[in-house]
Amino acid sequence: MTESVEHREQSLTGATEARGLEALISRAARAGKGPAPVERWNPDFCGDLDMEIKADGTWFYLGTPIGRMPLVQLFSSVLRKDADGRTYLVTPVERVGIRVADAPFIAVEMDVSGTGEGQVITFRTNVGDVVTAGAGHPLRFVDEDATGGLKPYVLVRGRLEALVARPVMYELVEHGEEIDIDGKAMFAVRSGGEVYPIMPAEKLERLSA
Repeated sequence: MTESVEHREQSLTGATEARGLEALISRAARAGKGPAPVERWNPDFCGDLDMEIKADGTWFYLGTPIGRMPLVQLFSSVLRKDADGRTYLVTPVERVGIRVADAPFIAVEMDVSGTGEGQVITFRTNVGDVVTAGAGHPLRFVDEDATGGLKPYVLVRGRLEALVARPVMYELVEHGEEIDIDGKAMFAVRSGGEVYPIMPAEKLERLSA
């Protein structure tokens, strides 16, 4: 078997059998422990993989949930979202596309220390990342037009965000306050010396009435 044929048979896009998935896992593991330096790698695009991260953070492979958390954590360590808006699994030699329904991670827990301008909010994701909102890890809040709800996100690394789970979101807004931003009263939250607007204070008043 030639080297090119062997590589093709063991490529990420060929991971439709146990052997192929094992090869994928092996290459991801060799990328290193913890988040790999995927931003520095520029491998060839090798197609799409039948893998999806659902809106609730559950990973699916070939339509079946991946129940092994260590395996999910391994794959999450080689995730990268590119400027084209797509999310990839990246190793030093291959780049394959996967589907992401919303955000690749879910912020499932938070901790708050300090108050006022000294307040610091730290999140833990469903795959074990710990990030402190602030410079480099901004929060953003998106209105859900369909439901009238609110979806907060925190940047984890690169372009990868974590959606703040609803119970954690309720806890987060409890630490919000009215802050003047560019002459407009905003309901906002502070962390790490930064201010993140949630909504106009008048809108909050209407919703609370």
